Amino acid sequence: MRRLADALDTGPASLYAHVVNKADLDELLMGRLCAKLDLPEPDADAWREQIRSVCAQMRDQYLKYPGISRAALAMAPTDLEIVRVNEGMLAILLAGGIAPQAAAWAIDALFLYVASYCLEWSIARQRAADDDTEWVLDRSELLRRFATLPAATFPNTTRLAAELTAGEGHDRFDFTLGLVVDGLAHH
Repeated sequence: MRRLADALDTGPASLYAHVVNKADLDELLMGRLCAKLDLPEPDADAWREQIRSVCAQMRDQYLKYPGISRAALAMAPTDLEIVRVNEGMLAILLAGGIAPQAAAWAIDALFLYVASYCLEWSIARQRAADDDTEWVLDRSELLRRFATLPAATFPNTTRLAAELTAGEGHDRFDFTLGLVVDGLAHH
């Protein structure tokens, strides 16, 4: 709160006239972010693509604002824009024939997954910016490290090193999101 007050050229007391604490500020920021998300009209035939699209939009917004994903992990959705996104996702899943309890828990899991995925990205970017040489960022370094492991002790890791390190861009995000959505369809 002090850093924000300094950035706004005011005092922390002025901020507290508008927000209760940092958690309140985090929720307001998340609300602003959620206001940017486009929610489609639920379509029973396109619900999988729709829920993936909402999650991808959320991911892209979180990645624009490093650190916001950390706030998202510890937040109860009470801001109206956050609730609007929750409602939109619930409507999409229900239109897709997902049972209410499964839909409710799936939304929670999707919010958590998007936030944790983005948190990992933001931590990696921060470490790269800080030039933390202990952090492994590139695939070739991981492959090199896996190749030095004793094959007798780590037979699967050494044999499947290429598969373990594969993927470009958001391939892993899309894969995991697909697992959740397809799992819901079979639930």
